[in-house]
Amino acid sequence: MEKLNIDCLKLIFNELYEDKKSLYSCILVNREWCQLVVPILWESYSCNSADISESREKLSNVIISHLPSSSKQLLVDNNIILPQTTLNKLTFNYISFCKSLKTKFVDKMLYMIFKSKYRKNKYLEIMNFLEEEIYKLYISQCKNIKKLAWENDVSLPLTSYPGAQTLFSQLYRLSINLDFIDSEELFEIAIICKGLNELNINNIHQDIPELIFLIDAQRNLKSLSFCSYLDGETCEELSKALIRKGSTLNNLSLNGSACVISLPSLINLKGLKSIKFNYCEFYDNVKKLRQYLPLFEYSELQFLEYSGIPCFKELALLIEKTKGNIMHVSLCIVNESVIKNTGMVIKAIANNCPKIESLDAYFKQNDLIHIESLLINCSNLNTLRFVSIDKNDNLGNELLNILIKISPKSLTNITISGNIKYSIDTLENFFESYRGRKSLCFNIYDKKYLEIIKKYANEGIVKDSDLLNP
Repeated sequence: MEKLNIDCLKLIFNELYEDKKSLYSCILVNREWCQLVVPILWESYSCNSADISESREKLSNVIISHLPSSSKQLLVDNNIILPQTTLNKLTFNYISFCKSLKTKFVDKMLYMIFKSKYRKNKYLEIMNFLEEEIYKLYISQCKNIKKLAWENDVSLPLTSYPGAQTLFSQLYRLSINLDFIDSEELFEIAIICKGLNELNINNIHQDIPELIFLIDAQRNLKSLSFCSYLDGETCEELSKALIRKGSTLNNLSLNGSACVISLPSLINLKGLKSIKFNYCEFYDNVKKLRQYLPLFEYSELQFLEYSGIPCFKELALLIEKTKGNIMHVSLCIVNESVIKNTGMVIKAIANNCPKIESLDAYFKQNDLIHIESLLINCSNLNTLRFVSIDKNDNLGNELLNILIKISPKSLTNITISGNIKYSIDTLENFFESYRGRKSLCFNIYDKKYLEIIKKYANEGIVKDSDLLNP
């Protein structure tokens, strides 16, 4: 068998980036494969293991193993017990492969190491020492960090470490929580960091000159996210900075209870390809949004997400002014009892979004005619999530019959929720309509349909369902 060259192997392994199980198996093939795969697995380690306690602990032990012997000995001298594995010689300089750094992950490491001693005054000095040693390790050893999330308190500002200039100068994504970063630190970041593509700002309540300086300093900023869950003033200077980035900005996300960005300023951002409004249930915010949504004109828009009090009529007007490039629409409503005009959005999508691939929406009995148009006109649709807000017992059957008759071949992921029922015959006919097609992911939430879903899962027609994975 002819041996693949290293460049080919790298291409293959990078294609498997999301398939961690396959990558793990590749490590065991031979030394060469192992040397190529390990760096890929470590690129986003903190994300992969963030929610798995056992994996996170093993990961922390490996990182602690990189510390100088003097640092580990100081921990032992202060009755901080380290696993024996942290004293072993490492096969790789694993930490050098990391491309992301999250302060919350470092804080979780400290918690696992100190356990009941975490943040207690007696151990605060040694804990701060260890935290600083970990950050020194990252900043000195990780030459390719591209993503940084500074989202909690740290004993020393990250800008103060040796090598910080290199780290901040090569970032393309930065997430910051303004509760933990002062104006001086923002200014220092702005001086160094000028190549960001993505900037996420949490807990913004007022205009901060140094933050505006940071935004203005970016040469090619494509994505901005603002989040605020406290009442505050509209940030007029920040809104002006947003307008100044209009020539490069493609993605905008506004989250929380306060309109920190002046909504009239969004009229100027005509090049947006993605916009997200998450205004929770605060009526004053949605009232302002209803006023301005019909004025926005984003001809190149591809992704639209909205959550909060419904304003479907205004969203439909926004969709109608796009130029057919929308691929994803997601609507999430806080209070379903006040929903109206659901059909206006579905109709607007059916008539103006031929390229749409994914839709999360609400529907009533009267909207079925628009769903038919959607399925006929949108041949790229692969994911459909519908929430019924009617209590018509026959609505489930009517929807499934429409899907049987005209669903596009690309539609392989369907979720239907709400107070909705199906006859066994109609459900079977629906699954039979997928026989010979690509396997279906199908989610409904009434356990009385579990057996029929199991039947078609065993036959390979249903690939996955939430009922099969309780």
